[in-house]
Amino acid sequence: MDLKGKSLLVTGGTGSFGQKFVDLILRVAPDIDRLIVFSRDELKQHDMAIKLRHDPRVRFFIGDVRDAERLHRAFNGVDYVVHAAALKQVPACEYNPLEAVKTNIMGAENIINAAIDRGVKHVLALSTDKAVNPVNLYGATKLCAEKLFVQANSYSGFVGARFSCVRYGNVVGSRGSVIPVFLQQRAKGTITITDKRMTRFWITLDQGVRFVLNCLEKMHGGEVFVPKIPSMNIVDLADAIAPGCQVEITGIRPGEKLHEVLVSTDEARNALELEDMYVIQPAHPWWKLENWQDGKPLADGFTYTSATNAEWLSVDDLRKMVAGASA
Repeated sequence: MDLKGKSLLVTGGTGSFGQKFVDLILRVAPDIDRLIVFSRDELKQHDMAIKLRHDPRVRFFIGDVRDAERLHRAFNGVDYVVHAAALKQVPACEYNPLEAVKTNIMGAENIINAAIDRGVKHVLALSTDKAVNPVNLYGATKLCAEKLFVQANSYSGFVGARFSCVRYGNVVGSRGSVIPVFLQQRAKGTITITDKRMTRFWITLDQGVRFVLNCLEKMHGGEVFVPKIPSMNIVDLADAIAPGCQVEITGIRPGEKLHEVLVSTDEARNALELEDMYVIQPAHPWWKLENWQDGKPLADGFTYTSATNAEWLSVDDLRKMVAGASA
């Protein structure tokens, strides 16, 4: 992606994704004009600035996506926005539902309005497999955010800002991953698992940030991009992290699924398959039919779930991914 002389802003820029994404941009786009880290935590921004050796290309903005006025100021002169800020912990969202709505839904509205008003070219928002047929509040807020970003293209018109989403599964090495929990439990000799049948989609942080950058370059506006990624079984993950430990079954938690879905049957009717991803197209009159002509329509009744995925990770594969994420 040619970012020479351009400005790119990342919300939630001090999070796991944000920091990895900033590192990637600085490597692949050395002639970028400004790379803006937008987040709430001044200590994390301070530490990140030191880690980056106060790179003059990187600017740090204290702000919250709930604050529309601050976003309006921060988006001044910005060409591209990657929206990664969110409340993501399922139990925290369940216990603090209005806070989740304010950040994940109202924050999305603020991003959209600021981008349109400030003339941002492309906005790409991060979503999750939990947004598909949601059973918890976090997933419901991300579903709503997806709908807002897709339909925002009808507000910006054909010559204004373009909005799209990226949707993928659990991230190896992120702070919300189950891996740190297993590592802590390993020292005590007992691993807790809610249900042995549980499966999840799995992607590394590096794969995630590269996929986002690729979609930011290719997006037309209105797509939900879904990468083709492998599945893993929770028992295999426990064996990879803590071999030989006793496994205690605790029972499935409220708001938790046995299996996750990245493309639902209903969405598949408007989706196309490419070599490395699925592209869910919007069912709206402003969508241009000539977009993604190299994509292949999906079969009737198709669904992309972690339980029926064609690609699976073995215990050895999981150990390599975890080791790579920790390096």
